[in-house]
Amino acid sequence: MTPLKVVPRVLRVASVLLAYRLDELVDAAHLFRPLKLLRPFLARPREDVSQLSRGARLRLALTELGPIFVKAGQVLSTRRDLVPADIADELALLQDQVPPFPGSEARAIVERELKEPVTQLFARFDETPLASASIAQVHAAVLHDGREMVVKVLRPGIDARIARDIRLLHSLGELAQRWHPNADKIRPLDVVAEVEKMLENELDLQREGASASLLRRNFESGVDLYVPEVHWELTNARVLTLERVSGVSCDDIAAIDAAGIDRKALAVKGVRVFYEQVFRDNFFHADAHPGNIWVDVTRPSDPRFIALDFGIMGSLPEADQYWLAQNFIALFERDYARIAQLHIDAGWMPGTVRVDELEAAVRTVCEPYFTRPLSQISLAELVVKLFQTARRFELVLQPQLILLQKTLLNIEGVGRMLDPQIDIWAVAHPVLKRILRERYSPRRTLREVRKRLPEWFHAAPQFPELIRDALRQVARGEQRQLGDPLALAQVREESRRQQRVIAAGLLGGALVVSAALLWSMAPQHGVWPPLCLGVAGVLAFVVGWPRRRD
Repeated sequence: MTPLKVVPRVLRVASVLLAYRLDELVDAAHLFRPLKLLRPFLARPREDVSQLSRGARLRLALTELGPIFVKAGQVLSTRRDLVPADIADELALLQDQVPPFPGSEARAIVERELKEPVTQLFARFDETPLASASIAQVHAAVLHDGREMVVKVLRPGIDARIARDIRLLHSLGELAQRWHPNADKIRPLDVVAEVEKMLENELDLQREGASASLLRRNFESGVDLYVPEVHWELTNARVLTLERVSGVSCDDIAAIDAAGIDRKALAVKGVRVFYEQVFRDNFFHADAHPGNIWVDVTRPSDPRFIALDFGIMGSLPEADQYWLAQNFIALFERDYARIAQLHIDAGWMPGTVRVDELEAAVRTVCEPYFTRPLSQISLAELVVKLFQTARRFELVLQPQLILLQKTLLNIEGVGRMLDPQIDIWAVAHPVLKRILRERYSPRRTLREVRKRLPEWFHAAPQFPELIRDALRQVARGEQRQLGDPLALAQVREESRRQQRVIAAGLLGGALVVSAALLWSMAPQHGVWPPLCLGVAGVLAFVVGWPRRRD
């Protein structure tokens, strides 16, 4: 987008911000300061917003600017490491609701995308939408076999509109990156990239259907969490057909009480379901606000949640998942030194950081919380503050961890809404320890070894060449140092050390592979013979591993 095309839209953004008395946001960008003289002509301040907080005024301004700015505000609400808490709380209330487009257009889109008349696809298709948002709207339908469905349809022309607005956001982000005094902390281009990725995912309804299908499979029993089934024959990138479900929003306390549901048990179940999604399945619903989490009121004796809207899902790299789980356990056990060391071991911050200083910073954040009863401690709030503190030590958070922060805040909010006295720590700690015990158990490790055997066998012929290359590199190092007796002695010592490591690795690897072969090919002998071989292999690794020299 050329600068001349951007100017009118930038002026439009500035005028709306000024109208909602957000002068400080305009003043912060040096580029906008000349607009002070034009304020009377750009916008007339809204008289009814003068008593509102800055967060509320920003929320209203973004709503007026349109759907894409609403999305940007929703992303900012998750970045509590970048924006003040009062603004983040208000932005979290942004609702992505716009007037619906005609139902006849939705019918035409369904027919064009699924290549059949609606009358052949459905026994009934209701042209009056159930809900309407900036990306898509939802219609009720009934299949010919009587099953009730909901059909989600992308808005016509939405791709071009979003591409245009994303270009505008990029231009605004570049301006902010260049002129805003706190650009290094706000990182506007990173925020724009997050918005762009979110919108790209939401524009592919087949991707959303795949996410719903995986989450349904992870909770196949449907006892704790029910996920509507995807009707794949009537789904593609622009049309998503799901089983229609019924329930009440999880924040409708009156309806939940009227159904005779034990809210305390429901709150505990909600916390447990969240930890299972994150640490058991590594696939979690990342937009878990009350509008997307319902309660099934038909089962008062055994309540369960119903999940909706799967456009924003999260997962973590396996390493981050492990380090995060260990951080939670250390936090539950108030082991501040371990929290500090885990942050460095995970690679979230440079190894040059002094562990004792980081430990002191963590203790400073945590200790005031532990003076309260555990039932009054917000785990989500504490995690956010820890990440904010760690940023002073050059913490680099991946988008997945930031998404998890937001989800943790949402889930804890739902839990405390259902049961204000819930002890999140007492519920989460044993669940997390159980999941970790199962996830990293010897039996599971052996299963992983068995699964990867074909890959290892495929790579095995390359091992001799790799070892030969390593030995050649050591020999070259010796030759380069021949003129220095002391250096030569050090190189030879290093060579002998590497040879011991290689020998131990070969022996240990052979024993572990033998154990895996014995277990996979002769399971009738039981688990003990391969387990003993495996332990011997591990001991070979340990014995050959180089010791730290003082």
